[in-house]
Amino acid sequence: MTYREIVAKLQKAGIESAEWDAGLLVEHFCHLSREEIMQDPERRFSSPELLSAVERRAGRFPLQYLLGEWAFYRQTYRVAPGCLIPRSDTEILVEEAIRKLPKGAFFADLCTGSGCIAISILCERKDTTAIAVDLSEDALQIAAENAERNGVRDRLILKKADLITVKPEEWGSELPMPDAIFSNPPYIRTGDLVDLSPEVGAEPRMALDGGEDGLIFYRRLFPIAQEWLQPEGFCLFEIGYDQAKDIQALARNRFASCRILRDFGGNDRVAVLEKPI
Repeated sequence: MTYREIVAKLQKAGIESAEWDAGLLVEHFCHLSREEIMQDPERRFSSPELLSAVERRAGRFPLQYLLGEWAFYRQTYRVAPGCLIPRSDTEILVEEAIRKLPKGAFFADLCTGSGCIAISILCERKDTTAIAVDLSEDALQIAAENAERNGVRDRLILKKADLITVKPEEWGSELPMPDAIFSNPPYIRTGDLVDLSPEVGAEPRMALDGGEDGLIFYRRLFPIAQEWLQPEGFCLFEIGYDQAKDIQALARNRFASCRILRDFGGNDRVAVLEKPI
């Protein structure tokens, strides 16, 4: 199968980024640069791994899972079906965290998934330490590997816990109160899950489903922050593009302020919550 044939197959499957995806697949499985591929787009590839990956991608299986890793912020992360795929919009949260964290801070990353939020922050702020919490054993194993490959494993505590039912004091009596809490929780409304693209639908449902109104985790995260956060602490929570007003209403009488940051596409994306009341 040639590069052009791969592109045509992916286009037929309805993949808008067919050329980009085809190039990445050939690069990864045939160990060629993009320049080498384009020099001879009629070159025939017979790698069984590549052909299998092309078939799965044409079936709308996520490209990131096929490659097994994905770039996020300034790092590279292993990704697998056991965790949510890191997305560039979440980098808004990471950049704000790096800017706002006090020197020597200890922070918490709740619903950590691949660990990309906590690990990217730790990589850029070498004076900080963190705890990353998730209910999924698969996600925590991936996060541990990502922490190791990015050189921050010694500054990151990984903890399995159900945020809905387990309080922070049950995570370990030795934990200090965090200076900040970050989270990209599940926030898609349950009824909207059926409308997701096949690619997003292949990601763990537990990392997507935010309950009937998409707010179930925020209702739990806000009390956790009030009880556990340092008095001068702050929170950064990723939110859905249409959830800003609901989040601000939930934050009222719980935090001194709640402002919303927009992502690269101009959509509301991160709630910045200052000083729990």
